[in-house]
Formats: sequence, C-alpha cells, structure tokens
Amino acid sequence: MRSYSFLQLFNFLYFALIALFVSFLPVYLDAQGLSTSKIGLIIGTGGFIAIFSQPLWGMISDKTKTIKKVMLVLVVCSTLLGYCLYASTTWAMLMVFTMLLYFFLMPLDPLTESLNFQTAEAAGISYGSIRTFGAFGYALMSLAVGFTAQYFGIGSLAYLFAGIGFLSILNVLCLPDAPVTGKPITLRALRSFLARKETLWFMALIFVVAVPQRINDTFLGVYIRDLGGSPKLVGVAWFLAAGSEILVFALSFWWLRQGKELAIISFSAFFYFIRFFLSAWITEPHLLVAIQLLQVFTFPIFYSAAIQYLYRIVPEEWRATGQTVLAILFFGVSGIVASYIGGWVYDQVGGKQLYLWVSGMSLAGVLLSLALRVVFRKQVLVS
Repeated sequence: MRSYSFLQLFNFLYFALIALFVSFLPVYLDAQGLSTSKIGLIIGTGGFIAIFSQPLWGMISDKTKTIKKVMLVLVVCSTLLGYCLYASTTWAMLMVFTMLLYFFLMPLDPLTESLNFQTAEAAGISYGSIRTFGAFGYALMSLAVGFTAQYFGIGSLAYLFAGIGFLSILNVLCLPDAPVTGKPITLRALRSFLARKETLWFMALIFVVAVPQRINDTFLGVYIRDLGGSPKLVGVAWFLAAGSEILVFALSFWWLRQGKELAIISFSAFFYFIRFFLSAWITEPHLLVAIQLLQVFTFPIFYSAAIQYLYRIVPEEWRATGQTVLAILFFGVSGIVASYIGGWVYDQVGGKQLYLWVSGMSLAGVLLSLALRVVFRKQVLVS
C-alpha cells in the first residue's frame, strides 16, 4: 500500500467527525431547546478554547518533531468526549463537553493539513489528491447523520461519533509521520514572520473572508429548520456542499498556481458574496439547500489557496505552527465572532438580515484581497 494511503483514509474519517461536530452540533443543541443566542454562546466559547489549544498542540508537534503521536492522543480523547457530548442533554454538560471537544478535536485540523501538505511534497503528489478524501468523508457523513437523526433520533449521534472515532484511532496507528525538517526551531524566526506587514494583512484577509463562512457553518442548519426543513434536509445540504468540494480538491494540481493565491482568494470571496446574498432572500428550505452547491467556488478554493500562500511565506521549521495560526483565525477567532455576534443578530433580526450582513462582509473580502494583490505585487517589483 502506498505510504500516503492511510493518510487519505484518515482525512476521510477525521472530516467525518468534523461533519458530526461542526455541522450538526448546532442542530443537536437546537433539538435540546436552546435558543440561537445560547447556541452561539456555547460554540463561541469553544472558539476561545481553540485559540489556546491549537497553538499549544502545534508547538508540541514542532518541538517534538512528530505529528503522528500528537494526533493519536487527540483522536483518543476526542472519541470519548464526542460520545459524552451527544449523550448529554443538560446545559451544563453540553457546555463542558463542547469545550473539551474543542480542546482536543479542533487542533487536529491544522496538524492534519500540515501532514497532508508535507506528505504530498515528499511523495511528489498534489495536496488535493489527499485532501479530496476529507471532502468525501464530510459529504458522506453529512448525509448519513441527517438520515440517522431523522430515523433513529438525535441521540443516536453519540454511537455514530464513537464508531467513527474508534476507526480513526486504528487508522492513526498506521499513519506515516511528517518529514522532519533539518532546520532548528527559533522563536526569532517566528517573531520575524508574525511581524511582517504581508503576514499581518494576509491574516486580516483570512479573518474577513472566514467570518461569513463560519456563520454559515454555525447557523445553516438552524436556518433550514426555521424555514421548515427537517434534520434529513440539513444532512442533504451539507452533503451537497461537501460533495461539491471533491472535484475541486482533486484538480488542485491544475488550478492552484504558485504566486496566484491572492487572485484565487478574490475569486472565492466573490462567490461567497453571491452565495450568502442569495441565501438571504430564499424562503423555501429546498432552494436554500440547492444554494449550497456554490460551495464548489468558495471554501475549497479559498482554503487551498490560503494554505499554499501561508507555506510560501512561513519559515520551514514553523510550518505546523504557521498552519495552526491559520486554523486559529478560521476556527477560533472568526468562529468566536461568528457564534457570539451571529447568534445575537439571528435572535434579534432573523436569518435574512444575518445573511445580508455576511454577504456584505464577503464583498469587503473581495475588495481587500484585490488591494493586497496590487500592493504586494508592487513590493515584489520594487525589491
């Protein structure tokens, strides 16, 4: 078996867990009778936990020069906690287990992406040929969760999480570890990277584009249910969204060009604007589900370009930590804003106004990415 085949399988299993957690936790909390503001409070507080846990585990990975062993610890803990979360019904237990799952599960994302990128480089294959399996896992699990919740009850998600988690543990034991760089780790290199204007503006761009995506991740299921849709329909929505990513990741070797990352991010931000603007005016849940097919032009293109741009500007010995910084912005800081403010806005004025707001923010992301492209190109020409 090829050395990276187990990594492809892990992407499938891990992103299946992410589908269970990120996409269906709001639906589960809604089924327990929590308001959108309380849902936002729980998920937003989890974002604070991720801000600390992701760099902690990223630093541990860089210092110990291993990703695989760190991932094993995180997967074991996440499996146990995921079962407990979806077996809980009280406010206190839901809060506690969500916080703990954010601490152990979410740091796996930057570590997995770092392992994906470095393994792809070492094997001479495209990043997308590995990451495509994550899109498969997310899509198929979204569909499975929707039907499972519909026919066996929302509490059955606990057993589903435990089963996928157990398979993930077995798979991690077979994973290849990331190639270890020969360069020494220095805090000076990291400080220099974070102090660069290009880095700071790039991170600002990621934040502006990511907040609308994270709001949609958090409240799409609630919005569909408010429009009269069922949990099964929520699963179909996420199946279409994640399934549309598969071809994009698979063909990343063709469209993901070095030096063109900001132009690609501009393209994806524009389609974020179109997607969320249309979502604001839809009143029929099946149409809202169909709109999720625009994911093909948004998340996979945006995130792939962001990772490649990051790896082009971050010091080699801090790649895992640099990937963690990106994940903090996407899943941590932007998730906090999305959950706290998004939940409050949803409670006050409803889903339509919330989606109009995030479409405006996506448009701001288009303008910012175009401006940064011009500025950084001039800097390259001058130097």
